[in-house]
Amino acid sequence: MNINASIIDQRLIAVVNDIRQRASDELRIRDESRLKSLAFVYLCVQTILDLDGDEAFDCLTEGGGDFGVDAMHISQEYDGEFTVNVFQAKYKNNLEGNSNFPEEGIDSLINAVQYLFNPAAKLEHINQRLLVKVEEARSLIRDGYIPQVRALACNNGLKWNVSAQEAIERTGFGDQVTWEHINHEGLVKILQASKPVKDTLQLKGKAIVEDMEFSRVLVGRIAVTEIAALIERHGERLLERNIRRYLGLQGNRVNEGIRHTLRSDEKNNFYFYNNGITLTCDSFSYNGLQDGDYRVRVENLQVINGGQTCMTIFKTLRESDLLDQNTQAFVLLRLYQLPRENENLVQRITYATNSQNPVDLKDLRANDERQQRLEMDIQQLGFNYRRKRSEMSNRPTDISSGVAAEAVLSVWRRKPHQAKFFSREHFGKLYDSIFTEQLSGAQVIIAVQLYRIAENRRKRPEPNDPDFVRYGSCFMAMQMGRRLLATMQVEIDEISHQNFRLAQQLIDQDGEDYFKGAVEDIQRAIADLYGKKSVSLQQLSATFRRGDLISKLH
Repeated sequence: MNINASIIDQRLIAVVNDIRQRASDELRIRDESRLKSLAFVYLCVQTILDLDGDEAFDCLTEGGGDFGVDAMHISQEYDGEFTVNVFQAKYKNNLEGNSNFPEEGIDSLINAVQYLFNPAAKLEHINQRLLVKVEEARSLIRDGYIPQVRALACNNGLKWNVSAQEAIERTGFGDQVTWEHINHEGLVKILQASKPVKDTLQLKGKAIVEDMEFSRVLVGRIAVTEIAALIERHGERLLERNIRRYLGLQGNRVNEGIRHTLRSDEKNNFYFYNNGITLTCDSFSYNGLQDGDYRVRVENLQVINGGQTCMTIFKTLRESDLLDQNTQAFVLLRLYQLPRENENLVQRITYATNSQNPVDLKDLRANDERQQRLEMDIQQLGFNYRRKRSEMSNRPTDISSGVAAEAVLSVWRRKPHQAKFFSREHFGKLYDSIFTEQLSGAQVIIAVQLYRIAENRRKRPEPNDPDFVRYGSCFMAMQMGRRLLATMQVEIDEISHQNFRLAQQLIDQDGEDYFKGAVEDIQRAIADLYGKKSVSLQQLSATFRRGDLISKLH
């Protein structure tokens, strides 16, 4: 028995219990064997993409008519491109870990990529959960955005065989589709990311070391081969305070540029082209009697800026002969020894050095004063505000900061298109407009409760619901908020702990009517926008993404 396969198998027992009810309600999956397979897909999605439980479950597409795609996640567009993560998972109860990912599984993924991302290809016998995601991707493609597809073959065994690899190479997809194998070994490496990293860094040449008020700073240069070896030894454990979700080589221009330099005749100029990496540690030591080439011992090492650089170096130097060719390529290194008790300083440095990447600022904002104040305010009303990422399963009284941002932006700020399609900015450019100084815990909870009614209907639509229910949950939440305020005869800023119970009572009593009224509002707005013309699913997806309906609804 493979020990890591056994660890994952044990973890699946808890995952099955966490998702059992939703699997039954949304996917009609109740058989224990199918539940375990579904739990494995869910665990892979959640772990690899670093999503919370609700986001990960929403990616699942398993069921009849799924084109061999068990899960799909579509990123927001960036620089004219967007990334689609397509998962297929195969789980065996045999825990030896010695079975290859099946060749027919790779064939199914190839077939899926060929048809799903071609807007002209007609899709028949496809399940609704997958269809919604495919039409969203096709809508983006029709608007001129380029999809970068990441095909992830997941199992608790070995990689696919040579024959399957030849089938991949015959596709001619090129760099637009990347193929990755994820198994129990890779999952365990990520899940063990909390263990502190203790290691030695081999620097090259001179370095500057300076003491600064209970902290120390070292600035020097380190070979890219040393960085690759460091990632090889510790992987994701180095990136806990950085961006866990690696953006990949294809479709990310900065990472592609890093790879190009390391492959080219300019590799020895890498030091001048790259901004360098920033690391923190609890302590570092070296032989100060040397003139240079220090071997620096570090405790609790973390990469807080430059995680993309590190991962791209690692992945690029794994290519044949490139490790030996890059022995004279270096990168700037900044190492900060910070007081163990001053976690706020670490947070501020992490935020400052990563603020150019607002897609991943949710965790960096977790200790913001406004977030802490909301946590206390919401707790006093009987709910639990999760401002930090957690592996605990959601309870009805739990509200994550991500859901709060989407709900408040939809319901109270009345920008539902930004709520749905600009989530990378929720904790960046849009942060101050969402989480204002005046935002109260009562306003957050009420917004979330209305948003959840619309979201639950999106995930489990009734037979007679119009097609747009699967696309327009944020718009419906906005209209439901308007109806609630009209019933209470108050403005947004008048929602407080004093009328919180009344608002809750009205939602419990009239929430379904608010939802039906919101659906009617949107039906009228669509009719006003398109007239009697037939509206395709791709048009619907684009309509809600662009916010075309907002002026009609106002």
